Amino acid sequence: MCGIAGAMTFKNSCFKITEPYINRMRDTMVHRGPDGAGTWVAEDGRVGLGHRRLAIIDLSSAAAQPMCNEDATLWVTFNGEIYNHAEIRAELEQTGGHLWKTDHSDTEVILHAFEQWGINCLEKFRGMFAIALWDAREREMWLIRDRIGIKPLYYSIHHGRITFASEIKALLEDPEQKRAVNEEALYHYLSFLTAPAPHTLFEGIHKLPGGTWLQVSEDGRIRKHRYWDVLDHTTPLAGVSEEEIAGRILAELRTAVKLRKVSDVPVGVFLSGGIDSSTNAALFSEGEGGPIKTFSIGYQGAYRSYQNELHYARKMAKEVRAEYYERLLSIDDLIDFLPQMVYLQDEPIADPVCVPVYYVSKLARNNGVIVCQVGEGADELFWGYPGWQTALRLQRYDDLPVPRVFKHLGLLALEVLGKKQSTYYEWLRRAAKGQPIFWGGAEAFTESQKQLLLSPRLRKRFNRLTSWEALQPIRRRFTEKAREKSHLNWMTYLDLNLRLPELLLMRVDKMSMGVSLEGRVPFLDHKLVELAMSIPERVKTKNNTLKYILKQAVRGLIPDELIDRRKQGFGVPIYEWFLDRLGDKTRQELNDFCNQTDYLDRAGVERLMDQGRGPQAWYLLNFALWWKEYMA
Repeated sequence: MCGIAGAMTFKNSCFKITEPYINRMRDTMVHRGPDGAGTWVAEDGRVGLGHRRLAIIDLSSAAAQPMCNEDATLWVTFNGEIYNHAEIRAELEQTGGHLWKTDHSDTEVILHAFEQWGINCLEKFRGMFAIALWDAREREMWLIRDRIGIKPLYYSIHHGRITFASEIKALLEDPEQKRAVNEEALYHYLSFLTAPAPHTLFEGIHKLPGGTWLQVSEDGRIRKHRYWDVLDHTTPLAGVSEEEIAGRILAELRTAVKLRKVSDVPVGVFLSGGIDSSTNAALFSEGEGGPIKTFSIGYQGAYRSYQNELHYARKMAKEVRAEYYERLLSIDDLIDFLPQMVYLQDEPIADPVCVPVYYVSKLARNNGVIVCQVGEGADELFWGYPGWQTALRLQRYDDLPVPRVFKHLGLLALEVLGKKQSTYYEWLRRAAKGQPIFWGGAEAFTESQKQLLLSPRLRKRFNRLTSWEALQPIRRRFTEKAREKSHLNWMTYLDLNLRLPELLLMRVDKMSMGVSLEGRVPFLDHKLVELAMSIPERVKTKNNTLKYILKQAVRGLIPDELIDRRKQGFGVPIYEWFLDRLGDKTRQELNDFCNQTDYLDRAGVERLMDQGRGPQAWYLLNFALWWKEYMA
């Protein structure tokens, strides 16, 4: 796990890349790689690569990056892990013709795999990765993001060059990089708590979508290609028994966890006491000679909106005889962390869970662990959210043969009743437009609510825009490719392409790497994702039980008490904290922001604050603090 950076100038540019230029980009990310740093710049000044190293696999200096092949015709800087690198190396050694400089570096496997199979080598990789690879023979750069989008990769094209990095702040080191708010991305951020790829909140700076590569030629031609889509790799399991499906899930999970134990440094597990993290802990402990280390977060005091789950985490830790570590957070921890949180995020990631993720990562790092397994992905793959039950039920109601005119009449009735800002109005509006009701597992503001929050200028600019436009490319792929076009498959596919890579996985990446800790995600192993997307909806939703088939798969592996308890989720007592000092701080920050900018409507913001809508105020606070950090 590392931080990568680099640049390439095009033929028509007189700009020369230098080591100091690359080093400035690279060293904004010391937290991503405190164990070493490297830079390579081509003699002609046309290409440069930088790397900050967090040593995980092959700790020797021979495995340092940027790394080249034996004749220096290929150079790579790489962030992530190729978990099956030993298997691929063995295959390459059998073919012959490759000279190796390291004992077991997965980075070197990337170079020789590209030599052997070209860009099709990606089909063999099982892991998470952001890769920049320079092919000196073809004079072209390859930028690659892993299938799911676990690792980030940003780029910008300006002034006759392309720059790229693991974090946006590295790109901002280029003195000619424009700093401006991407207002269309802001509009979508107010819906999804994040900017959908390829947007970022920075105008002119893009993020590479998951499962995509960018081929950049020295004449400036750019080719973008989605090399993996889960819908190309599904085989509906119609007629397969529940028992067999459950067995396959457990087998794939066991493999995924085993692969993610590969490391030359200590590895642990984040443990909440829910099904996902408990399954990780149980599978991780299999075959271990000594106790594993688990890490848990709770909160000081008692809250109505959030109940600590630490007693469940302790129970599971005892079950697997783990070394158990926990920390209780307070509102002081949140307020103290806000400036650093905004800096680490690069662009707003408006999920308050960033706070506990940072502190549990710090807890692990302070106790000698450098890699941790996390549970993201299980809820999306196996129907784990209560809100998804509601969305699926509404979508099925919408399938009933009700003339669209009655839906429009319902909208008019809600407007007359003053309910235009309600979620019910938004759901009915989508149904009347023939759109899916489900727009993602995390929605911040409805289209009508956004119109009240935006400044008059932006309200006028986006008068005809809705965030459905950001979802249409995903919907088109789903319609064209899905073998089972069920509502649940749409929900999972959408979150696999938006909420997971750009919100949930980014909060893990940015917060864990903020303390130089690597997060690994067994539930998002692409083979497990492909299997999960092949399971029929009727199996996943049997008896209207959340995570029905996953519970069947892990029953007997973890205690029934953990399987059958009511789901809570990894949360934050945000309501109570807003009633405390966080509310006053938010009001002041948003007041200052409205005084200095023309993005939000002051009256709309004050109304929201007066109504005590803490979570929604948090989303605006994130944007205001980001603007102050990077734009003011």
